[in-house]
Amino acid sequence: MGKFTSEAQDLLRYVGGKENIAAVSHCVTRMRFVLNDIAKADVKAIEALPTAKGTFTQAGQFQVIIGNEVSSYYNDFTAVAGIEGVSKDAVKNAAKKNQNVAQRAMSNLAEIFAPLIPAIIVGGLILGFRNIIGQIAFFNNGTQTLVDISQFWAGMYNFLWLIGEAVFNFLPVAIVWSITKKMGTTQALGIVLGITLVSPQLLNAYSVATTAAAEIPHWDFGFFQVNMIGYQAQVLPAILAGFTLVYLERFFRKICPAVISMIVVPFLSLLFAVIIAHGVLGPIGWQIGSWISDMVNAGLTSSFKQIFGAIFGFLYAPLVITGLHHMSNAIDLQLIADFGGTTLWPMIALSNIAQGSAVLGMIMLQKKDAKAKEVSVPACISCYLGVTEPAMFGVNLKYGFPFICGMIGSAIAAVISLTFGVAANAIGVGGLPGILSINPKFIPVFAICMVITIVVPFVLTIIVGRKKGVCASGSEEVQEEVTEKRSVEDPVQEVKDLKAFLSGKVMSIEEVPDQVFSSRALGDGLAIEPVDTVLVAPADGEVSMIMEESNHACGLTLADGTEILLHIGLDTVNLKGEGFTPHVAMGDKVKAGQKLITFDPEKIRAAGYPLTTIMVVTDMDEAKNIEFFTGKEVTAARDVIAAF
Repeated sequence: MGKFTSEAQDLLRYVGGKENIAAVSHCVTRMRFVLNDIAKADVKAIEALPTAKGTFTQAGQFQVIIGNEVSSYYNDFTAVAGIEGVSKDAVKNAAKKNQNVAQRAMSNLAEIFAPLIPAIIVGGLILGFRNIIGQIAFFNNGTQTLVDISQFWAGMYNFLWLIGEAVFNFLPVAIVWSITKKMGTTQALGIVLGITLVSPQLLNAYSVATTAAAEIPHWDFGFFQVNMIGYQAQVLPAILAGFTLVYLERFFRKICPAVISMIVVPFLSLLFAVIIAHGVLGPIGWQIGSWISDMVNAGLTSSFKQIFGAIFGFLYAPLVITGLHHMSNAIDLQLIADFGGTTLWPMIALSNIAQGSAVLGMIMLQKKDAKAKEVSVPACISCYLGVTEPAMFGVNLKYGFPFICGMIGSAIAAVISLTFGVAANAIGVGGLPGILSINPKFIPVFAICMVITIVVPFVLTIIVGRKKGVCASGSEEVQEEVTEKRSVEDPVQEVKDLKAFLSGKVMSIEEVPDQVFSSRALGDGLAIEPVDTVLVAPADGEVSMIMEESNHACGLTLADGTEILLHIGLDTVNLKGEGFTPHVAMGDKVKAGQKLITFDPEKIRAAGYPLTTIMVVTDMDEAKNIEFFTGKEVTAARDVIAAF
């Protein structure tokens, strides 16, 4: 009988039994289920299990957060259930069966845009900063901008356009590359195809509207002509071109003999893809994109725009749960390309703020509940900075009413935003920093909307929460009981600090692009962007876990009983151990600075996974406050990153 056999039996019953499980797998922290009917899962009962730290559903998967003992838990569960687990990729593919056609399309769109979001955010912030210094007249009685009075800032204003142009004008290159990467075809061909869509030999997309039809350059093939038009900042033409290249390459690779495929397949695939992209799909994609942006813009500017704003502001947060919100990225970019700005994105930024304010209300209600604040405080901060998942999954959806309060505040602000036509010049980071992307003349109105999304959800959450009896729990009494119990136990060795487990830049755990880590569902901690390749022990201890097969994570129990988890990269479990070499085994005693795992960063990058390496304090034998030192460069085994 395994350690978790009894609890595994309960979990099997709570997920709806063996017959409700289509597939099951696990990563280093979570059990991942594909259920035939997610509605049969008893979420409250599952979250009440001693080992379960939370649940959430994403992309068709029902996930149960367990922690660093998940591999043992998984083994006991599959033994009890009498089923065989499958790979993480197989679970992901099976999960798509739980999605309808629209959800699958949105999922694919999300996977295309996900790698591009960091660059788009950077571009938006830079353009927003250029707005501040180049378009807002702060000086000389409101007649001059910072650029007008300073040569340095004038030079900076012009210099920063390099990045803005690279991100938005050449967006089709990134889109086509992302499609080929997702579909597993030749990425270099995708880059070349994308470059042909924005070549300087073509008439720039921004100049098409002001150029007479007779003056548009063209390729003349005798019996037909093709306009030489670029597709700068265009989304749909790039998507259509990318998928055309993918399916052409697959077709030619299938019919072409292997001995000549290296020459024939790339040549024919790229040649026909470029011809089709410029001759057929580019113009069609441009027209469809224009229709979509025109329809959306009509709704945003019509006499019924307040109704449109109220509906969108109220429903955007639920769209995030379904994944359908990713379509807004493409629509925003199309609106910017066609109209020079978007009134849709400001409402998205306001929705983020509203959900964060609802969490802020929960923090106030539970101000004496230390355990609740471990999740709610970082979730609130990340939400105000534009990352809503920790707030929604970790707090608002858990209680229900804060989520609705946030939606109400978002709807009110969205109505005001659309009434005054608040527009963003670019897509930036959401939340409070979103004001940087707003057209300068609308910043005062947007600031008022921000205040609404802070005050309304906060006040509503407190009012409703008090009526529902939500208040601080008896966590202080529990803490006193635990302290008293431990005081009679034998003293343990003291751990004063933790040394860097890698060399590199230390970042806060809220910055980790994974909601389970960033929401502190597994515990507090930090992460390092590594510049070396050897994970070392941050303190003396014992190896309590090595992730079998994948070797990408390990757990340590320190001398005083503190338990930590060290996780190399994100989603690196998919590499199945390739590029990872463990130097220790479970039960080994280790000293601070001792080698734990060597990893190959190039293999991780080539697979498309971040190198961000996380340290989480999953369980402390003594109730201590740990101070984490982030935002600095550190050297492995030398610099202190945390102190007790």
